[in-house]
Amino acid sequence: MLNEYITAAISTAKFEVIEDKEPYYGEIPSLPGVWATGNSLEECKKVLLSVLEEWIGLRIRFGKNIPPIHG
Repeated sequence: MLNEYITAAISTAKFEVIEDKEPYYGEIPSLPGVWATGNSLEECKKVLLSVLEEWIGLRIRFGKNIPPIHG
């Protein structure tokens, strides 16, 4: 179930190139605070996945709801 949530959330990620020392930026718009940067798109995706996993863990630890993805 958790893997399905992570897969669904990552599928909604938006990526763009920004003017920064780590020019790739990614976020999951429906999940506040879930964003990452990287030197390459692949690195950005890996970091975003890690951020998402930590975000979910913190939400669970503090008894916060985890918003649904795709309804």
